[in-house]
Amino acid sequence: MAIGSYDREELDELLESRQFRKLREMMSEMNEVDIAEFIEEQEPEKKVLVYRMLPKELAADVFSFLEVEDQEHIINSITDYELGKIIEDLYVDDAVDMLEELPAIVVKRVLQNATPQTRNLINQFLQYPENSAGSIMTAEYIGLKRNMTVEQAFAYIRENGVDKETIYTCFVTDSKRCLQGVVTVKDLLMNPYDTVIKDIMDENIIYAVTTEDREDVVETFNKYDLLCLPVVDHEDRLVGIVTVDDAVEVMEQEATEDFEKMAAMFPSEKPYLKTGVLELTKNRLPWLLILMFTSILSGTVLMDYEHAIQVLPLLLSFVPMLMDTSGNCGNQSSTMVIRGMAVGEIELKDVLRVIWKEFRVGLLCGLVLAAANFVRLMLQYPGRPMLSMAVVLSLVAAIVLAKIIGCVLPMLAEKMKLDPAIMAAPLITTIVDVGSLLIYFRVACALLNLA
Repeated sequence: MAIGSYDREELDELLESRQFRKLREMMSEMNEVDIAEFIEEQEPEKKVLVYRMLPKELAADVFSFLEVEDQEHIINSITDYELGKIIEDLYVDDAVDMLEELPAIVVKRVLQNATPQTRNLINQFLQYPENSAGSIMTAEYIGLKRNMTVEQAFAYIRENGVDKETIYTCFVTDSKRCLQGVVTVKDLLMNPYDTVIKDIMDENIIYAVTTEDREDVVETFNKYDLLCLPVVDHEDRLVGIVTVDDAVEVMEQEATEDFEKMAAMFPSEKPYLKTGVLELTKNRLPWLLILMFTSILSGTVLMDYEHAIQVLPLLLSFVPMLMDTSGNCGNQSSTMVIRGMAVGEIELKDVLRVIWKEFRVGLLCGLVLAAANFVRLMLQYPGRPMLSMAVVLSLVAAIVLAKIIGCVLPMLAEKMKLDPAIMAAPLITTIVDVGSLLIYFRVACALLNLA
């Protein structure tokens, strides 16, 4: 197995043979993500040993990519001086993410070894609402003044840009730190040294507010293809930026959360292999109980039509096909609508357009599937055209109903300020199953005179 352009076995061999100098040289040329993976795969006592070998310019970057458990282990194993170096070298957003996950006693030690300036900045970030723009932003950005010249801007960037998350996009503020414009390094390079920043900056600024939901921030990144987004407080003062790597991380977290909700589970903040059995059970059991008891409605419908089933037991053989097909159709619609709402393609005002479109899609799908089923039924049960007709008519109606339910429920959840993902496969399937059974037995009773 290779890590980047390096052989994992060779790294392990160097570690086992205690050739630490050569191991340090190899790691100094590796990507920090690969080094973090290498450390995570070591035994606990070797994790700290390998981490301490890292060149100081790499140590903080590698630390930010480690799992929280490994970060805690290293923090508990190093000196206060080493811990102070780590916390000072970390970007503020990475430090905040780490502290939000660590136990309180570890957080206390970390903050005790930070400088007063860093500690105040971290505490400020920790006060922002969870899942807000303020909670994912960083304070490491380049801020310029409108009266600077291009030459002065370049000098400022060279002097202060080393520890910044990005230097390509620079933000122009006034004396009160109010955001006034944006200028890129490309703009600076394409203009003479004596050009004043205010003459070339873009005053049409796209920004977020500290309390804005992080999902809205991600939508802004997607809509405008941004590399970073300035974040201002309620007085329009620039307090930080969200970079594209943070936006991608939020996308991954939100997608994972939606997948779990769509599978009828409460979201888990830990990776699957690091989540305990009891926690996994706790996340899944409530929805399973809810869905189990709601599925009793299907049994109630069957009991209501017990007489029809006794007269023609063959009716039961078509129930699984009807329920599965309608359930699949409802899931298709809900998936498309949830995805459309997530990326901003569908809004609540589009509800009638969505219903009309899904009605037509359901009708076409239903007619094609019904035609195929009618041929099969006539071949399998010759001489029973009314039975075949009852099945295919029920199939068309059930599919149309499923498509409408599948598109309406996520939008209804959004209207009720709930996550549309909860109105996904399991819940929609349960509702559609009951509707399909009611349609099927009513149509069958009417056409076959079973009432």
